[in-house]
Amino acid sequence: MDVYCSKQHANNESNRFCTQCGEPLPLAVGQVVDNRYRIIRHLGQGGFGRTYLAEDLNQSQLQCVLKEFAPQVEEPQDLEKAKELFEREASVLQKLQHPQIPRLHASLQAQLSHKDFFFLVQDYVEGDNYWDLLENRINQGQTFSEEEVVKLLQQMLPILSYIHSLNVVHRDISPDNIILRHTDNLPVLIDFGGVKQLPASKGFWFTQMGGIRTLLGKKGYAPEEQLRQGKAFPCSDLYSLAVTALVLLTGRQEPQPLYDSYQGTWRWGTEIKVSPKLEAVLKKMLAYKPSDRYQKADDVLKDLQSYTAPTTKPVNTPVKTPVKSYMTKLKTMVVAPGRKRANNLVSGFHNKTQAVAQALPLPIWLRPFALSLVSTSVIVLTLVGTWAVVNAVIQAVSSISIPTISLPSLPQLPGGSDSPEKPSTSKEVSRSNQIIRRRQQLEIPEVFFIQMVDKIFYTKNPEAKGRVLTGNSEDTALRNEWYAIAEELLNKLERANLGTSARRKLGNYSAQDYDNWRQQAQAGRFGEYSIDQLNKETNKKFDKLFPGQRRAEQKLDKQTYGQIWYALAAEQLSKVESAN
Repeated sequence: MDVYCSKQHANNESNRFCTQCGEPLPLAVGQVVDNRYRIIRHLGQGGFGRTYLAEDLNQSQLQCVLKEFAPQVEEPQDLEKAKELFEREASVLQKLQHPQIPRLHASLQAQLSHKDFFFLVQDYVEGDNYWDLLENRINQGQTFSEEEVVKLLQQMLPILSYIHSLNVVHRDISPDNIILRHTDNLPVLIDFGGVKQLPASKGFWFTQMGGIRTLLGKKGYAPEEQLRQGKAFPCSDLYSLAVTALVLLTGRQEPQPLYDSYQGTWRWGTEIKVSPKLEAVLKKMLAYKPSDRYQKADDVLKDLQSYTAPTTKPVNTPVKTPVKSYMTKLKTMVVAPGRKRANNLVSGFHNKTQAVAQALPLPIWLRPFALSLVSTSVIVLTLVGTWAVVNAVIQAVSSISIPTISLPSLPQLPGGSDSPEKPSTSKEVSRSNQIIRRRQQLEIPEVFFIQMVDKIFYTKNPEAKGRVLTGNSEDTALRNEWYAIAEELLNKLERANLGTSARRKLGNYSAQDYDNWRQQAQAGRFGEYSIDQLNKETNKKFDKLFPGQRRAEQKLDKQTYGQIWYALAAEQLSKVESAN
């Protein structure tokens, strides 16, 4: 069976290094490191190596995490710097002895294929990180309640108090670095390396040091002194913890919409609505100047002691606007009803809403992206018509209650008119209509399709985020690029040879599907076909469609690329079941 490096070069599974580029290949499941640690599965990958779940054969098969050190650097000084950072993580972990921090078992050196590799062995924490927990809440139309977030702060602050007392600053606190441990429902702080080299597209900022990048913190979570000057203080961790709290409270998976960069203030009272007591605490944790923040975690705990949960809020605060907005940001602003509610309505109103979408006075180039108004969202035309007109049309069709939103100031169109732009060329109209027909013929859900195209478009054109394109000639190139991406995505979905049911479910797969497959495999429903075989075969098919994407994202976005992965897996299991 072939094994692929991050550049998608095929190698024999017995190889330890890629024969084309020399990159270390993943350790095979079942391989034993240092005559003691047997690899169970691959957990993740960064610039310095991979992370594995392993079992300690010397301790009654105790499960642990094996962090491989295999930096992809060439210059001797870069390798030395990488080793220094690795040793720093080992030395930090060695002195940290806290029940809510994974314990370091060993730091070891092992020879694999006649070359030295270094590993850290740590506790394996069974649980879910708060990023995944938040996504699950959002899928149910909820976020974390204020009471839950205060409890999390009260459980996390003692950990920070402990590490700060040892002159350790974490520098990378965020929802994905906090795990809710299943055994006792306590949060566990992970990832003390501060040196993971991850793609900039994931929102990480780096500084150049000795030829390799040193992680300073996640964009939006790290304070200014960390991102701009590379300095970090104990209060820098408090800042990041406060941002984490805001994300969990609001359901905004990116902190940037919560912050007004022009005014330099957080959007209290609009995007962020909390009780006055909690607002005061968070405001102090988030002060721009480090000297204006709490200086100690214990001081925050003291101010939270007198906190009483508001009685007017439900335990789970509904999400006002789903974080992963099912929209095309390129052309519209969207207020979306819950996905479950939308799915229930779609069949009854689809034809009617499609007709209304065509009747709206949209520029021709914009019409393909007018989502079904009931099934997905209310479209607010930023350059054509007014919110009142759209609101009236929507309510006439489906009687949906439209949430109040604030529209940005609209740029004046040429000629001083607020009327729509002139229709685009007939060639562009034909192209957009063809995309619509192909998507409908494949029965690919509209919401998923547009979200997926947007994901690819904005990754390629990050400078376009936040701006509204017009129907003018100067935006023709960007519009055509969006069309090209849509066409290529349709081509790839056709090449995937997915069945109708697998295509129809795109956008609605979740981790629960994978858990069900695993349980069914363990129960023998698929015969001798294992979940490991499913992972390998699905990865292979996915990598042919999107070469390098799994490595680029580290963890596939569940609402876009992850949906295609799930669909490929579902199709594969369907074939296995038919064969049995």
